[in-house]
Amino acid sequence: MSFQKNQTHEVKRNKSFEEKAESLKPTLFRHVIEPTNLIDVVENKEKIHNWEAKPLKPANELSEEVLGKGDRVILDFGDHQVGYLQLHIVPVGSPPDAPLHMRLTFGEMPVEMAESFSSYDGWISSSWLQEETIHVDVLPNQLSLPRRYSFRYLKIEVLDTSPKYKVSFKKATVEAVTSADVCKVGSFSHDDPELVEIDRVSIKTLQDCMQDVFEDGPKRDRRLWLGDLRLQALANYSTFKNNDLVKRNLYQFAAVPNQDGQVSANLFNEPFLIPDDTFLYDYSLFFTTTLYDYFQATKDYETLEELWPTAYRQVEIGLKRLDNHGILKDDESWWSFIDWHQDLNKQAPSQAILIYTLRRAISLADTLGKKEEQEKMEKHLKLVLEATIIHLWQEDLGFFVSGENAQVSWATQVWMVLAEVLQPEKNQELLTRLLENKPNIEMNTPYMHHHLVEALLMVDMKKEALDWMKMYWGGMLKEGADTFWELYNPKDKEFSPYGNHLINSYCHAWSCTPTYLLREYL
Repeated sequence: MSFQKNQTHEVKRNKSFEEKAESLKPTLFRHVIEPTNLIDVVENKEKIHNWEAKPLKPANELSEEVLGKGDRVILDFGDHQVGYLQLHIVPVGSPPDAPLHMRLTFGEMPVEMAESFSSYDGWISSSWLQEETIHVDVLPNQLSLPRRYSFRYLKIEVLDTSPKYKVSFKKATVEAVTSADVCKVGSFSHDDPELVEIDRVSIKTLQDCMQDVFEDGPKRDRRLWLGDLRLQALANYSTFKNNDLVKRNLYQFAAVPNQDGQVSANLFNEPFLIPDDTFLYDYSLFFTTTLYDYFQATKDYETLEELWPTAYRQVEIGLKRLDNHGILKDDESWWSFIDWHQDLNKQAPSQAILIYTLRRAISLADTLGKKEEQEKMEKHLKLVLEATIIHLWQEDLGFFVSGENAQVSWATQVWMVLAEVLQPEKNQELLTRLLENKPNIEMNTPYMHHHLVEALLMVDMKKEALDWMKMYWGGMLKEGADTFWELYNPKDKEFSPYGNHLINSYCHAWSCTPTYLLREYL
């Protein structure tokens, strides 16, 4: 995810919270992985972006390949990896009388091996494309690249040597890193093998995004985003149970709010803790709901008590956006994410997220004995619920509407169900109507599809939920996914909000949630 600068702000640092977060920095697990095959990439109309990997020979035959100017080889590491590459390079022929000049291209999907990065024309910086041009002056050489990469495939191209020698790659390895302890994950059994595979790939997705923080994507942005953290934390409680990493990330957000006490939408973790100057209405509220989920999973009262002022402040800021009718003001002065869809109006789904957050904040206030805050929020909840029914529910349509043009979207209905604006039987009727009518303003990300499946499960529409999961996440599996993606639109498989599919992240945190949904609801 990436956004333009939102507003200038002064950071109010809480050194105590920063120190507590740093004390919770995880130790990374490290495993050396070798490639499995040498491959080519071939066109296949059934695969995403029309490309798939075709095995040529076992990777243990790599050392037999002799490469000169213009030659290349593509390695398949067998599964998605996040880590550090090492290459053992030796000269073949006369003593090297010029440096080796080569290009390394890393890809999570075969499309990144097949399409030249020089064709990239998206609006996010091309520096996220994983490609390195390297000169090696001394041969033989045990080359260790300092940068961390996210990939399954590695293309090595020899740009030049000299007429007197060529090179051979005796060995290629990646030191894969993660803060996820795979030994803590219990097995998941189900009669449907597709659901078992969806669970496995979900866990692998989460594993590769768990580093020093819960990253949103190990290829691109490699940051801690609140919306991703909320979903990663839920999946983590059902699998790796690295609850201290959630705690660390909550303290990091609470350590660097702006001058009004609002937490940033995302954080940079290096060279030190830096909050981004992007603020999203829904993401700030998700600090409160993530703390609620953390407390439900851990009963860590001390952390709840320390972080409650930050959590409550996000609610106060969220309530300031209400107009005199109790409806969120929808103008150019705010951002709310909800989903990647340029035509989606965010007013009504954001209204629902405010309700969703108020319910959880009231529960936390009750736990802490914060009676004054609890009573204030209960009054606001009543006001906002009544306003939502009066102004956003249209009985003749049977849907909630959003914005001045009364837009009907999937996101609005889903979030109204999750917020429990209607009674359970009415929520079930609303989702049934949604699946039958299929509004034109659809969903584009696994992030939003997660919320639909969870809403279906919440109202006991289990068959519809599993069918949707198999259609959507199962669809990614059919397209060759080793880890689940940042973006997937079955109707437009090259969809990218960034202007080019090459920059899309094919291992992305917000797509890891089927393991949570399967394990918690089934």
